[in-house]
Amino acid sequence: MQQKLIILDRDGVINYDSDEYIKSPGEWRPIEGSLEAIARLNRAGYIVTVASNQSGIARGYFDLQTLSAIHTKMDTMLAQEGGRIDAIFFCPHRPEDHCRCRKPKPAMLLDIGQRFNVSLEEVYFIGDTVGDMKTAYAANARPLLVRTGKGSKAELILNAECKQKIPIYDDLSSAADAILDESVQS
Repeated sequence: MQQKLIILDRDGVINYDSDEYIKSPGEWRPIEGSLEAIARLNRAGYIVTVASNQSGIARGYFDLQTLSAIHTKMDTMLAQEGGRIDAIFFCPHRPEDHCRCRKPKPAMLLDIGQRFNVSLEEVYFIGDTVGDMKTAYAANARPLLVRTGKGSKAELILNAECKQKIPIYDDLSSAADAILDESVQS
């Protein structure tokens, strides 16, 4: 039997996003209900991973040590809720670097699937941008959009452009509820 795996974007899904980047642990603030949602998924047997573009590193806004401190804060707060992130994958490059890992290219998701030996066909990738949804399709994963972060703006674009209906939820908590209830609607 295949392991149950969920892939999350970070900024705008787990924590509040900023057009100025999340550059320090002090700027990292969880979206209400997101940490509890991850803990519920963990309790239901899901491996929870993160795939996040972090171009602030290449832009010189923060370094790897600071990113590690941000993730330590996230892990600590999540542990207080009884949850955990099993792996964090990130791309440190800018769009103009033309790397293989930056979303919407599928490499991060494919690497996660390979690391956990899971086919992505039944894996949800929860994000808040059109790029996240394109990444899910490119990796043959199942896209879910949340309205937090940039999600409301992405919803308008997707409704206008997308031939396939993408399930949309108010936030990570409601998306997790639908996954756990096996009631995701496409």
